[in-house]
Amino acid sequence: MRGIRRTAALLLALAALFSACGPAAAAKKKNSDYQINDKNKPTFIELLDRLKTAYETPAEDDSGQIDALVEQITGVNADDGDIARAVAEHWKAVFLDPGYRLCIWWGKEKANELAATKPDYDEKHAFVVLGFQLKNGKITEELKGRCDAAAAAARSFPGAYLICSGGPTGPNNPDRHTEAGVMKQYLVNKCGIDKKRILTDNRALTTLANAENTFAILRKYDIHSITIVTSTYHQKWGQALYNAMAALYEKRYDFKTRIVGNYCFDIEPETENLRKGYRIAISQLTDMLKLKKVKK
Repeated sequence: MRGIRRTAALLLALAALFSACGPAAAAKKKNSDYQINDKNKPTFIELLDRLKTAYETPAEDDSGQIDALVEQITGVNADDGDIARAVAEHWKAVFLDPGYRLCIWWGKEKANELAATKPDYDEKHAFVVLGFQLKNGKITEELKGRCDAAAAAARSFPGAYLICSGGPTGPNNPDRHTEAGVMKQYLVNKCGIDKKRILTDNRALTTLANAENTFAILRKYDIHSITIVTSTYHQKWGQALYNAMAALYEKRYDFKTRIVGNYCFDIEPETENLRKGYRIAISQLTDMLKLKKVKK
């Protein structure tokens, strides 16, 4: 009888250990409902405004003030602090560091410039091709340029996926052709890329939606490293959103993604609004984190 009791006690102990260390415990680390703590939202707004100001009118104490705001957020909630740090450090590295380099496609068959950087790709990597508004339901020259750059990257890295993101856009598009759809068609028919390598998001209408929908695809296909392919003026803006979404996905789903590099089609933006893409990035970060609008 005593042996039976000892066995039962041992089984209970093992069950408790499994509960603490097994799948159930892992599930507790995930919080798909995670959002920024309400107490931190005013400080987050101040942080985003400081990032914007630091880009517009740089000052010697920018880094210190940014770091102080991140620490203030961390003091209220450690998870929020991780998000704030990811946003701030990436912004400093990409927007505030004058030495940050954009990798440009120069019209060649392969992405020689990108390959020369010897990027640290994971076994499964994706080139994320961001869409551009269609004209009369058809691909524009700028969107062709982004696709040509992506095709060169695909030829240089034959094991990588391409993720085309963009929904039905532009006036005079009654058939609701999508950016992703016409990109895939162009990449297959004009660039000779195997359609099996191309994944699509046919819904996104903004860069923020590009990021949201792309990460659902990355998680579905278990892809943990990406290179963003877009126009030069759009690259830093896109990176800011994708980096923040990566931080959120890690908190919500324990899913880690690295932005390994960038590859760009070199073109001037059509409007003054696009030339100030950093402002749109701040506005869309505000929406992503569910904060009130930052005053401009």
